Order: sequence, then structure tokens, then C-alpha cells
Amino acid sequence: MKRNLRTAYNQLNKIGCPTIEGGYYGEDSFRISAESGDEHHTWADYYMMTDGDCTGYLMGVSNRINDILDANGLFAEWINPGCLAVCEV
Repeated sequence: MKRNLRTAYNQLNKIGCPTIEGGYYGEDSFRISAESGDEHHTWADYYMMTDGDCTGYLMGVSNRINDILDANGLFAEWINPGCLAVCEV
């Protein structure tokens, strides 16, 4: 995994985000599960498509995730309602 992907992966794991090593089509990346979470935080919700200003979510993805991905030149893209791909800008 490239350095920026590995850095983001480690930072997301550190805050408890449910990551899955490996891309959806086998690429050297990682995914984020939208089906896992805890009682205190929803990491991603496909049906919560908002602009991110007031809610803390952008296109259903927590700004906690978006901030880490942005800092590493990455972004999240929905694969399906249960999983996010992590892609380079």
C-alpha cells in the first residue's frame, strides 16, 4: 500500500473506524465498512446524503473520515450502501 494510503489506514484504525484492507477489485488500497459502527458514532450512512456543513457528514460519510482522507490526498466513494472505496485524488 502506498504511504498516503497506509497513513490514512492507520489513522482511521486509531479512531476506531471499521477498515477493510484491500480494494474492492483487489487493488492495493483499503475500504471502509458502512455496516460496522459503535453505539456512539455512525461512520457512514448511504441514506444520509447531506452537504456536510451542519450535520458532520458529507454525502453520508463522517467528516472524521473525510478530514483524514483529505489530509492524505484521498477521498471516499460509495461502492454500495454497505461499503466505501478509498481512492486517490
